[in-house]
Amino acid sequence: MSENSTLPSTPPQRTYGEITELRAEDPGAIERAWAARATRPATRGDGRLMIVAADHPARGALAVGDRPTAMNSRTDLLDRLRTALADPGVDGVLATSDILDDLVLLGALEDKVVFSSMNRGGLAGATFEFDDRMTGATAASTARYRMNGAKMLCRVALDDPGTLSMMTECARAVDELADHGLIAMLEPFLSRRVDGKVRNDLSPDAVIKSIHILQGIGSTSAYTWMKLPVVDEMERVMDATTLPTLLLGGDPSDPDTAFAAWEKALGLPSVRGLVVGRTLLYPHDDDVAGAVATAVSLVR
Repeated sequence: MSENSTLPSTPPQRTYGEITELRAEDPGAIERAWAARATRPATRGDGRLMIVAADHPARGALAVGDRPTAMNSRTDLLDRLRTALADPGVDGVLATSDILDDLVLLGALEDKVVFSSMNRGGLAGATFEFDDRMTGATAASTARYRMNGAKMLCRVALDDPGTLSMMTECARAVDELADHGLIAMLEPFLSRRVDGKVRNDLSPDAVIKSIHILQGIGSTSAYTWMKLPVVDEMERVMDATTLPTLLLGGDPSDPDTAFAAWEKALGLPSVRGLVVGRTLLYPHDDDVAGAVATAVSLVR
């Protein structure tokens, strides 16, 4: 980023109207905002991480629980993200470039951990859903904007040839991120179609097998982290890897049960924290700050 270090900074924009105006009249403001942003290392202090996730919309996944259009409004999502990021216990965010650019213009990413999202090509419900190609951030852009790493969704369907394309692209991205010294966060599943819909196998043995398959991709694992679901027998699941692991939140029907499961799993040695999206951003009572505070208390 040395070539951008002398660019003038862009003051944080306070309204969404100003964001749109900047995008139309001064698109270079986005690059200036990234160049001026105060960054931080992925881990510091106690080494734990509390990350809020918001990369679902780019895959066409807008539902939360029984609300099929919950994530339709971008400004509402940004409001929720800003509330979450305002909690000092939240270390950062995982999102696609469009959302991250809005947040950096809003001044919401100062001294925050930032993960980009790489493969969003496997649109929810598409015939090609398992052929999950890199349509989002690249390793080069993640490095250019001084982010901490990038995340990939890695669903392995043994009966779908699109899986091989996904694995090949993810392996290449692992190497490219490692070349920049950036974290490659892999979210593995064994998946299949049930009545035409993709379902992830959340049995302990299936999660274990998915870990072994995906932690072996790329020519180095030096910068590879796992992003794993909380399932039964987590002690046995976590014995499948020595890689630093963040627990994902998913879209649980019972948040209280989810919080209890996270708390138990967070005590395992290789678990470093949480990456949670819909459970915190769209809680049943719409108290984003309260849901975030509960999650932070588990991590810290």
